[in-house]
Amino acid sequence: MSADYDVIVIGAGPAGYVAAIRASQLGFKTACIEKWLDEKNKPVLGGTCLNVGCIPSKALLDSSHKFAEAQHGFETHGIGTGTVKIDVPKMIERKRKVVEQMAGGIGGLFKANNVTPISGTGKLLKDKKVEVTDHEGKSQTLSAEHVILAAGSVPIEIPPTPLEDGVIVDSTGALEFQVVPKRLGVIGAGVIGLELGSVWSRLGSEVVVLEATDKFLPMVDQQIAKEAQKILTKQGLDIRLGAKVTGSKVKKGKSPSVTVEYTDKEGEQKIVFDKLIVCVGRKPYTEDLLADDCGIEKDERGFIKVDDYCATSVAGVYAVGDVVRGPMLAHKGSEEGVMVAERIAGQKAAMNYDLIPSVIYTHPEIASVGKTEEQLKEAGVEYKVGTFPFLAVGRAVAANDADGMVKMLADAKTDRVLGCHIIGPSAADLAQTVTVAMEFSTSAEDIGMTVFSHPALSEAIHEAALAVNGHAIHMPNRKKR
Repeated sequence: MSADYDVIVIGAGPAGYVAAIRASQLGFKTACIEKWLDEKNKPVLGGTCLNVGCIPSKALLDSSHKFAEAQHGFETHGIGTGTVKIDVPKMIERKRKVVEQMAGGIGGLFKANNVTPISGTGKLLKDKKVEVTDHEGKSQTLSAEHVILAAGSVPIEIPPTPLEDGVIVDSTGALEFQVVPKRLGVIGAGVIGLELGSVWSRLGSEVVVLEATDKFLPMVDQQIAKEAQKILTKQGLDIRLGAKVTGSKVKKGKSPSVTVEYTDKEGEQKIVFDKLIVCVGRKPYTEDLLADDCGIEKDERGFIKVDDYCATSVAGVYAVGDVVRGPMLAHKGSEEGVMVAERIAGQKAAMNYDLIPSVIYTHPEIASVGKTEEQLKEAGVEYKVGTFPFLAVGRAVAANDADGMVKMLADAKTDRVLGCHIIGPSAADLAQTVTVAMEFSTSAEDIGMTVFSHPALSEAIHEAALAVNGHAIHMPNRKKR
């Protein structure tokens, strides 16, 4: 008896929908199951990233940045604006329209590529069978030659701050505020906390970020992290490190608030907020995804165990994106989805996990690819460093957007670029150019010998590469010891 589909994908986020499209392009009869419903209870594709993650948060980041520029940045250009006001509901509505447009785009791609969308909750049974339960509770069982698990992740909740509708919220709730909180607390100084804190700080909130660890952005090259902390603090974020939240109490009524208790090096502390955002990380979403007898193994943190090619312990079943090891990044999941689809088709597809760029979309942006200086030191690798400030880049100065720097790391013997770390304007796009170069094992000298357009922000990449070997033109070079 033949299977209903060649490939069934569970989850239509960046990992799942990309896997489904690529599988169909390769000639497989493909279905993609997604349970997400929009605010009107209509099926919608895109998962967390599109609906309550990457896309809506960037819409708010862009809106709030334009507001902050109009308030504080236009005057230096000779532009007078008078009193600048923010219409929060209108900003939120624009965000919703952006999400709606992008979700519709995925639906169009499914149609163009002959992917069958199925609305409901998917659950893997044994023998590569998938149970689909629709939103009315009716179930059907489908079979497939190959199954790709791409269920994504959900925010982590912590006992001291249980969510309280409208007062204590997770990252999803923080995208729906209808008024600017006078005083806003953010638990967690990671990517999501800093981005959402920046949004509401620009709009006028007094934002306090409580971070349990003593180090700011420990996953980031620490020279860049220190620069980021300095800039974000100057922008108005009150970042308190070593602040471990121990409890909270919500006051309800006409003017609700939340009192947060935490400990730091000074002892026990209390602070009152109008609203509190809990951003302490995400966990793989595997609830009701796997039947007990399906044979799939998970690790101690709940991630599905896979090999280097995202194959699980069950032949013909794969897992990609946030439900497996590695950084929870949309682009990482997407590339895994492509890799798996191509491997199902018999191609020798692989993924370079050493070169996955990461970005924090504050302003300035923080972006990196490859190894940090701390990682190279720990591994005992001899390296060279080149840095270059945007303050010496004509295009950045002309735009009045010259905070930050580019830092490049190269092997001391071979000159091969091992990492690039940027805080500054358009850092995400600049880091991507270095990612391409590193994929082809470029050297700092190679980048230094490449012609860069002028005036352009990318000149900072050029000069940092030159600085690695003491050849920077537009700043003094470090004296060799």
